[in-house]
Amino acid sequence: MKLPDVELANRLADAAGHAIRPLFRGDWSQEKKGDMTFVTEADRAAEAAMRAIIEAERPNDGIVGEEYGTRNEGAGRQWVLDPIDGTTSFIAGRPIFGTLIALVQDGWPVLGVIDQPILKERWVGLIGEGTTFNGQPVRCAPCKDLADAVLGTTTPHQFSGDDVDAFMGVAKSVAERKIIYGGDCYNYALCASGHVDLVVEAGLKLYDYAALVPVVEGAGGIMSDWQGNPLDAGSDGRVIALGDPARLEDVLEAMSGVEHDHH
Repeated sequence: MKLPDVELANRLADAAGHAIRPLFRGDWSQEKKGDMTFVTEADRAAEAAMRAIIEAERPNDGIVGEEYGTRNEGAGRQWVLDPIDGTTSFIAGRPIFGTLIALVQDGWPVLGVIDQPILKERWVGLIGEGTTFNGQPVRCAPCKDLADAVLGTTTPHQFSGDDVDAFMGVAKSVAERKIIYGGDCYNYALCASGHVDLVVEAGLKLYDYAALVPVVEGAGGIMSDWQGNPLDAGSDGRVIALGDPARLEDVLEAMSGVEHDHH
């Protein structure tokens, strides 16, 4: 039974939010070193609060965190934490960053939380159990044609080399007015709730994507790498999230530049 893990994950998110909220849109002007110091302060406080709970209650579990590194590296169960995913949004006062909490079992994400502490929005996904938004079940939206898809990505600057062509291939297959930039983890949460159809990104670390997988897949969507393979701890950081799994072949074709006939 995984429910104690869900209960713990919710408490971790509560603790992180408690640490982050006082610093959001804070008076940062007096800080000589600029914005990053405050983000770091919020990041560290949030991760430290989460780690303290895990270390007290799950001493044998591993922890992989963006700020404080790895603990119990060989453990089969690893809590993967990103206290503030969307640093730039946090600095800019945009409440579309998120705290990411994942439980990874033998390299596979099985539980994920995307928490937006300012708007008090929380998505919880559990493999095999479905995804909830503030306690209510949510579903991804069907998408009959990529031309109708809403595509999200944080920034075009994350793509380099051949990745640019692959992303542009997808961007050309959707309507230009339906591409949204910015959002980090929030786009994946919106995919789970049926508002965004497709997210394509590169350069993600395990703590950036582990929590997203159970949230999107628990809502009926699919997440994969750019070859269409499922994401695990060894993935290369190139990810696709898709609300309608039936469109995966279309996305992969668009990325490779292969033209296909519309029947």
